[in-house]
Amino acid sequence: MKQIDAKELDFRTLNERLRQATDDIEILNCCGQRFIGAGLSDRKILIRGTPGNALGAYLNGASLTVGGNVQDAVGDTMNAGKITVHGNIGDAAGYAMRGGTILVKGNAGYRAGIHMKAYQDKVPQMVIGGRAGSFLGEYQAGGVIVVLGLGEKQSRIVGNFPCTGMHGGKMFLRAACEDIAFPQQVTARRATDEDLREIQNILLEFCAVFSYDIAAILDAPFTVITPDTSNPYRQMYVVN
Repeated sequence: MKQIDAKELDFRTLNERLRQATDDIEILNCCGQRFIGAGLSDRKILIRGTPGNALGAYLNGASLTVGGNVQDAVGDTMNAGKITVHGNIGDAAGYAMRGGTILVKGNAGYRAGIHMKAYQDKVPQMVIGGRAGSFLGEYQAGGVIVVLGLGEKQSRIVGNFPCTGMHGGKMFLRAACEDIAFPQQVTARRATDEDLREIQNILLEFCAVFSYDIAAILDAPFTVITPDTSNPYRQMYVVN
């Protein structure tokens, strides 16, 4: 694996080197450089440090792994590939994501999964190991969002206004969610064994990457949330 020391590189120079490289890359001393891996369709990139906004934007098949935290807009409009974060992520992760996988060991900021959508055989998946901030899954139109709440015993698994405008896809929260107010256009219910089989593979992948026990994760109630209308804005308009 070829190494690139990003300590003295601006984001344009760093990304140009990534585009020119033909080998897998390990980035050292990353500190806020934006757009790392944007649009890449192959190669593995291991990042030591803290990437800036839009890590993996428009990702088209490459694999990005971050040893620590990441700033906002992880996987913005990504089409395929995988982003693995061993720390926390900022706001708007997976914005308009239409394929691929995002795995996060820690917490996510506001508006994770906003405008997430599915297209033909592409079903994007995002698993957040800790908790998520407010407006989780805002306007979600497809794909799967899973929040596990690991290590978050003293706070709610998700902030305020989850699933606002949701009209497609599914969300799984590892909690009973009795203290969470969901909007009227969604249905929230206790997940059945059949429901959980839908996310078994992605949970197994999460556990393998971050060294968790799948049995311990499943030994807790899950709530599954789905939209109950294809027109979440119907109540806002006069219908003749």
